[in-house]
This record gives sequence, structure tokens and C-alpha cells, in this order.
Amino acid sequence: MNIAFYAPMKSPFHPVPSGDRRVARLLMSALKGAGYDPELASDLRAYDKNGESAFQEKIHKQSAHEVARLIVEYKSRPAADRPVAWFTYHVYHKAPDWLGPKVCKALNIPYLVAEASHAPKQAKGPWKKGYLAAAEAIQQANRVFHMTRLDGECLKSVVDKPQALVYLPPSIDRVSEEYTAEQADRLIANAGGRQGVFNLLSVAMMRPGDKLESYRQLSFALDFLPGEDWQLLVVGDGPERLVVEEYLASHKDRIVYMGALEMDSLFGVYRKADLYIWPAYGEAYGMAFLEAQISGLPVVGGKIRGVPDVVLDGETGLLCAPGDMREFANTIRGMLDDPERRNAMSTRAIQFVKEERSVQKATTLLAEQLKQVIR
Repeated sequence: MNIAFYAPMKSPFHPVPSGDRRVARLLMSALKGAGYDPELASDLRAYDKNGESAFQEKIHKQSAHEVARLIVEYKSRPAADRPVAWFTYHVYHKAPDWLGPKVCKALNIPYLVAEASHAPKQAKGPWKKGYLAAAEAIQQANRVFHMTRLDGECLKSVVDKPQALVYLPPSIDRVSEEYTAEQADRLIANAGGRQGVFNLLSVAMMRPGDKLESYRQLSFALDFLPGEDWQLLVVGDGPERLVVEEYLASHKDRIVYMGALEMDSLFGVYRKADLYIWPAYGEAYGMAFLEAQISGLPVVGGKIRGVPDVVLDGETGLLCAPGDMREFANTIRGMLDDPERRNAMSTRAIQFVKEERSVQKATTLLAEQLKQVIR
């Protein structure tokens, strides 16, 4: 059975890697595991970064044409080949779903959304049009899968039926073990890394906005971090690379820039590191936290938004008050000085992700919920 899949913020097949693209692909994989055939309905991108009314109007018009095209296409198919439901990933005021609700009404099929968010403060701002469209889509949805408890609380005011709101925490599909420890050692050494010191690790794109602010906060944390026995491995690249290097310049002798890595080599680096650190400014939750933990790497992160949904504070890592970089640094130092605690957290982290944040777990939940709404 086909399910129409759509991601208005970024297509799962967009050429630029990102957390959004990865989660979209993971959801498609989970739907397939649940016995359905997810089919990309459209690659129309509705994301409005700057709140520009002209851009919003342009996308709205394009969406109307896309809706008409999809309805004609789906109705022209034999009944057995039509989608039995529509599934949209990541709906909010900057990336509303202009397509799914209208197509679902025309075909009389269930409408489902995952990672929806509702921010009433946007009701009168530059994204008002997108806010209203997102709210309308969420209200129409037969199921609203929220990936963080914080989003779930915010959505209660807009989801009319309590059973429609379902907690679907972020999940991860696998951990690559193809990259050996020796290969990871060479990769770190080739990037200028030292031997015989603690490896702190941060993994993030170097782009404007929240990611860049996290790098800035990280630089402050390193200012407070005592000792000469550590180096920071930085995995990532992007348009703000020079700015990131400027932020970390005062520690340049202990910063190892590794660039963007393929998943196999990245997981090798996760396993060679001693601690994953990231302030997580503005993070919805952060897929890298799950990658680190499934690799047995304890976490020090910011206790912000959905991070507590992917890191068990006190069990698989330690979460600090947002923006308190002195506390952040002290927490890192305390973890480095306590190998027994790191080892215990390493074991618990692997267990947590395998048992509670696996794609198989998400697949089972989706299968149960889809069975309830699809005729």
C-alpha cells in the first residue's frame, strides 16, 4: 500500500545533508518497515527562512498548482495504486504543508504529520500566513506524531482529539562498525590530532543561526576548561567555517578540524572519542546525540528543548543549564576525571538507544497507529 510522503522544509532527497533530511529518510524507512510503500509526493520546498510575504505568496500559488496536479494524478491511477494515506514530516510556521490537507480531503484519505510544532507568538508576525496554514494542517491531522515532550505540550492547545497526539521520539537506524580503530586513529592524526590526550568531539554543520551560536558558546566553554590533556575534534563544514575558526582561535593548538565525514568514518571517530560535547543552542533535539550514544560515547550537552528526549540526564550523559558555559566546562572536566562514570554511561547509552530509540521501535509504533486510521 502506498503512502504519500512529503517534507515541506527539505526533501529527503535534497542534495545538501542535514538532520532534517536524515530524519525524513528514517521515517520513510520506518514506514516501509511497517508494511507500506512511502512514495515522495512532491519536492516543493515551502521553507521561508526570512518571513517574506512575497515569497510566501509565491509558494502558496505554486502549491495550488501542485495540489491540482497531485489530485489529477492520484485519481487517474487504479484504486489499488492510490495512496492510502498522506504523511508529512516537519510542519511549522516557516514550513507549512499547503499540499497534504487538500489532497487528503479530495481523496478522502487519512492525513498524518510528524514533528509538528505550534508557536502562538507567530500568529501576528511575518510568518502569520504560514502559522495559520500549519495550525490548520495540524487540526485536520488524524495523527500528530510529536518527537519531543515539549512539542507535545505545545500541541495540546491545537489538537482537538487527544488520541490524535502520539509521542514518537527520535530514532536512529544503525551504527556502522566498518571503520576500524586503527583507521580512526590515522584519520585523527592526519587532521593534526595528538595521541595520548582526551578526545572531545563535536559534530555539526557550520552554518548561520543556531549551529553557529552553539559553536560560539562552545568557544566560551573551552575558555573555562582547565588542563592541557584534551583536544577537540570538530567534525563538520559549511559556509561559516572561517567564523567558527575565529571563535576557536584562542585554542587552535588543541582544535582538530576534520571536515565533513562519511557515516562509516564518522562512527569510527565517535568510538575513538572520550566525550561528546555540544551546547545545543536552539536544537530541536539533535541526531548527533543519538549517534554518539549508540557508539558508546557519553554526552555533555545543553538542557534545552528536546535534548532531554535523546539524552538521559545522569544516565547516558549530563545536561547543563542553557548558556552557562562555566558549568558546561566544569561538567566536562568532571567527566574526564571520572573514568568509571564515563564507562557506566557508555554502557547505558548503547542500551538506551538500542532499546528505546531504534528505528524498529518507531516502526512498531507507526504500524500500530496507521492500522487504526487506514481503512
